[in-house]
Amino acid sequence: MDARDDILGRLRRKLGRDAENRAAALADVEAAFAAHAQGPRPAVEADLAARFCREAERMASTVEVVADYRGVPAAVARYLAAAGLPSRAVVWPKLATLEWAAAGLAVEARAVRADDPVGITGCFCAVAETGTLMTCSAADSPAATSLLPETHVAVLPVSRIVSGMEEAWALARSELGALPRAVNFISGPSRTGDIEMTIVLGAHGPARVHAVLVREA
Repeated sequence: MDARDDILGRLRRKLGRDAENRAAALADVEAAFAAHAQGPRPAVEADLAARFCREAERMASTVEVVADYRGVPAAVARYLAAAGLPSRAVVWPKLATLEWAAAGLAVEARAVRADDPVGITGCFCAVAETGTLMTCSAADSPAATSLLPETHVAVLPVSRIVSGMEEAWALARSELGALPRAVNFISGPSRTGDIEMTIVLGAHGPARVHAVLVREA
């Protein structure tokens, strides 16, 4: 038995949990989630995509909207060229079949390395209220691709934009069941103001975040 099993075992014994009452305990937890009353929330307009774009740009991200997934590689190529960035990147496996080479990009679906300049990922969903991306780790959506490169490009269907954080968590519980090992909320580039209260981008992660919104999923 490792330390984790030992700690969790002691907690279960203290709570009186066993195989017979586990299902009832889980039902109680789900009922508590469902019945939890939300506090006051700011109003969010019906056009969630417009709100997301505005808030993302307020957080120093950049955004482009394309009609469908066929337009994604060209949009990424335009962004990288305009920013003077390398035209090579590592991508999540689920996006590897897009026509990257035709757009002039050298894109590989593999584990990210420290010298990769650009990471291209999908996104579980996005929060319109704050312009935030939500990523959930899995074998085909590794968290490091959005965290290690200096530039993070996220591809997001407009249909996956939700109003607030509450809806994002509810969607995760509904679609994923058990939460993954890592859930990351990305609100613009990494930043810090630790030294003389001067904001520095890219301190603990990407210095640039670019979102490509896809109108037609």
